Amino acid sequence: MPIGEVLALFAAGLAAGTVNTIVGSGSLITFPTLLAFGYPPLLANVTNNIGVLPGAVSGVAVSRRELRGQRPRLIRLGAGSLLGATAGALLLLWLPEAVFDGVVPVLILLACALVAVQPRVTAAVRRRGRPIGHGGVLVWTAVLLTGVYGGYFGAAQGVILIAVLGMFLADDLPRLNAAKNVLAGLANLAAAIVFVAVTEVAWLAALALAVGSAIGGQFGPRIGRRLTPAAYRTVIVVVGVAVSVVLLVD
Repeated sequence: MPIGEVLALFAAGLAAGTVNTIVGSGSLITFPTLLAFGYPPLLANVTNNIGVLPGAVSGVAVSRRELRGQRPRLIRLGAGSLLGATAGALLLLWLPEAVFDGVVPVLILLACALVAVQPRVTAAVRRRGRPIGHGGVLVWTAVLLTGVYGGYFGAAQGVILIAVLGMFLADDLPRLNAAKNVLAGLANLAAAIVFVAVTEVAWLAALALAVGSAIGGQFGPRIGRRLTPAAYRTVIVVVGVAVSVVLLVD
């Protein structure tokens, strides 16, 4: 692999690792970079999934403070993320890539809308006396379905997760963002296991992405701690809309 390609993939991984741990959508940096170097779409998608996984692990390690007290929630929701991502990875290998092309931008725009209106919806739900804390079956199912999407493609999985968690869980955004990083990381892990067992991976490219994303994952949570809830939502919505536009244009 030429040194220029290695450096470009490392830089893409660095940016993606940072973006993923703040908002999500880092794969919209790394996936097109792989395509630009001539990797076929399926191979690029598989390689990208494995390459950004260390960034998720790195981001979770930095977010230990925000993750305190969330273990029961994450065990329950993590099971849904793992199951969904396994199904999504298998769908990627079995179905034509065009299957989700039409719905992915819609899902991301819906997630952005949920993030934007989440404070008002949460306040309305609380006024009606409905308990919010664990989310119940509804949030578990939403995490499961997001896992399916994450296993299939994964770009903006974090945007959808943060919208779902923000709607149903009574917690502040930095803590929900840390939970999002865990759930997205579990989805990436489940899909990676399927891909390694079943299909081809461009390992040198994945390694370059992995090193960059692991370093980038150290920056994201530290940057996120300095953002106000309003800034968090603004970043999430702006990135989510940009991602959906990119997908619609492509």
